[in-house]
Amino acid sequence: LAGPARAKHKKSLRSRPIGFLFVLPWILGLLLFYVGPMLATLWMSFTNYKYSNRLGTPVDYVGFKNWSRVFDDPLVAIGAKVTLRFAAFFIPLSMILPLAVAYLLTSKHLWGRGFFRAMFFLPAVVPAVSGLFIWSGYLNSQDGWLNRLLGVFKIPGPEWATNPTWVLPSYALIATWGVGNAVLIFISALNGVPKDLYEAGRLDGAGSWHLFRNVTWPMISPITFYNLVITLVALGQYFIVPFILTRGTGEPDNAASFYTVYFYKESFNNYDAGYGAALAWLMFIVIISITGLLFWSQRFWVHYEFQENK
Repeated sequence: LAGPARAKHKKSLRSRPIGFLFVLPWILGLLLFYVGPMLATLWMSFTNYKYSNRLGTPVDYVGFKNWSRVFDDPLVAIGAKVTLRFAAFFIPLSMILPLAVAYLLTSKHLWGRGFFRAMFFLPAVVPAVSGLFIWSGYLNSQDGWLNRLLGVFKIPGPEWATNPTWVLPSYALIATWGVGNAVLIFISALNGVPKDLYEAGRLDGAGSWHLFRNVTWPMISPITFYNLVITLVALGQYFIVPFILTRGTGEPDNAASFYTVYFYKESFNNYDAGYGAALAWLMFIVIISITGLLFWSQRFWVHYEFQENK
């Protein structure tokens, strides 16, 4: 480097320690509250650690005993099956419904778009537990508001939260309560599509469906990919709804015994922290693997306006 370029390089080197000081609190927080606990639970998964160990019971290394128990435990299979069945409702609902609502709320012919956007986002700021108490009354099979509404049309209402057949559909219905954040993200993506692309498509005789398929969908595919990853992570952490509505039991007939609910039972009801840590790490490995596959697949269906030449 010569002259001004060398001086600029030296100045940037001198400013690096200052920048590091600004990010140091975040780095310490990451190490102390995320990386540290994760490594601690990884160690716990190879021990017989129980919460009663703090009373003096020795902690012994048990190797892969907890991990092998995971694959032999029938309740783990039940939890995984319930989670996968719910994913069949949850993932399409969390992707299609927000996109459809966002498409509607960006229409030039819709009156009061700002009001409806605020209304769809409003549930996102309601505390989850408070919202679930509202939903428990709404889905009550005896005198719930939804069954009363169905009764007006002479439709017999099902036992939403107490019938094993209707538990997961009712949870999917509750999931519609939280689509407001994804709706706003999709609205921003739709508003960012260049208008000249639509005009060029209309000049070529493209209809609404062809415009969506060949213009809108490719241009919003990065946001779609982002929402899909967030939905997948949320599915792996799906716990509050079944825990509150079933009081942590997973009933009826284990129809709401999600993998996370079983992890909670083993860790905090049975105090088996070592086995619970193995359960948590298995879920982490599954989610991170599927996420990795999604990132690999994006080269085939996600369109970025500016891509690096490789």
